[in-house]
Amino acid sequence: MPGTELLSVVQMYAADQAAMSSGISGTALMEAAGAGVAHEIALRWPVGRIAILCGPGNNGGDGFVAARYLQEVGWTVRLGLLGSKENLKGDAAAMADLWPDDIEALSPAILEDADVIVDALFGAGLSRAVEGKAGEILNAVQSSRAAVVAVDVPSGIHGDSGQVLGTAVLADLTVTFHRRKTGHVLLPGRVLCGEVAVIDIGIPDGVFEDDINLVRENEPDLWLAALPRPAIDGHKYARGHAVVASGDAESCGASRLAARAALRIGAGLVTATGPAEAMKLHAAWTAAVMTETCETPDVFDSLISRRRRNAVLIGPGTGVTTITRANVLAALKRDLACVLDADALTVFQDQSDELFGAINGPCVLTPHDGEFGRLFGPAGEAVDKLRRTRDAAASSGAIVISKGGDTVIAAPDGRAVINTSAPAELATAGSGDVLAGMVVGLLAQGVAPFEAACAAVWMHGEAARSVGPGLIADDLPDALISVLRGLYTGNV
Repeated sequence: MPGTELLSVVQMYAADQAAMSSGISGTALMEAAGAGVAHEIALRWPVGRIAILCGPGNNGGDGFVAARYLQEVGWTVRLGLLGSKENLKGDAAAMADLWPDDIEALSPAILEDADVIVDALFGAGLSRAVEGKAGEILNAVQSSRAAVVAVDVPSGIHGDSGQVLGTAVLADLTVTFHRRKTGHVLLPGRVLCGEVAVIDIGIPDGVFEDDINLVRENEPDLWLAALPRPAIDGHKYARGHAVVASGDAESCGASRLAARAALRIGAGLVTATGPAEAMKLHAAWTAAVMTETCETPDVFDSLISRRRRNAVLIGPGTGVTTITRANVLAALKRDLACVLDADALTVFQDQSDELFGAINGPCVLTPHDGEFGRLFGPAGEAVDKLRRTRDAAASSGAIVISKGGDTVIAAPDGRAVINTSAPAELATAGSGDVLAGMVVGLLAQGVAPFEAACAAVWMHGEAARSVGPGLIADDLPDALISVLRGLYTGNV
């Protein structure tokens, strides 16, 4: 599945080295990269005036190559260099020597009358804030009306985290090489990159395919084989029995959404359990979800211990209470797959070590940013969501779904996936409750926790996409019907 690989900066450097070890020279790689940039520009814009901003490293070398190709096909090129040509080294120096025209000192004047601006200042390996003359230029680019093309990543974007280092511009197009980097899909880098075109420059495939730490984009090929399919000789008990803890009558809507999602994604049976008044509302809302009154942790422990009940969800609307806390600890002691969301996470804000120490079986945590911070500590100024989620999975011993527009799913063993399919419409009340229900529904059917998390997150996004504008969380469970049909028939 090479198309789903998302490389770190270090892995990209290693891929370059693998190519050179196979006999491809650094200059050949740079020539292919710059030619690819020029080709992508020529595909999208008519011949006109172009300003190419080159940095002092290999990113700038790619810019020199692109300038040469574009000039050859009729573009009027102005090329500015940060620093002096004499300070260029290696392949970048060689490509600068091949540029037949003027090299201007980098200044905002180069941008005058440009139809397109090429940002080849800094690549994905940038590790410090952009400031000084380079920052001034990026601010000028931001103010320009020209189209902006970034080479590798927009200058000022960290190639691993997608965070802005000092300042960065919004590109219309980013041209990168061999594979996308994690910074292309994590926010805010994902937005600032604009369209991302990936160019084949001759680097061999499969350099990291056996590396468990390789990050991938979340796509069905990763988990489709694990997705359960109803058997003609099967029965409801073979599809698992999920238990969804409910809050009181005023807050049980969250658990109703979760319970319906667990059923819709294929769990054979789903039981909602909680206070008596809430159970009346559950029973009136849908006949397919069973109900059992449960007012105390002892009753909850007895209820989840019954035969065939193999997965439990706690948290949506249950309240930050001693009962929620006790129910979580009771579930974790049982031979059950657990999903902990919302209040089931917040209730351990000051006792996260106790929660993590109790996790010794299949468990999925589904925090949004606020819940993540309460459980794992606040993020620093330079948030690396991928690293934070991996660290959280390792410290908790659970699969962690760190939700958002760039949802990251991580396992304690180092596996990690970034989801890019979720539309903006998912930012609506109750959508996270539906996701938690989908995860527990897959766990009830015997799907391994990491695959269940990845599959649920992807289908959650696709269901939202199928509804589109006007989406509310109530729409999502029923929208799963078409998503599942597409997965089962291969039409995805």
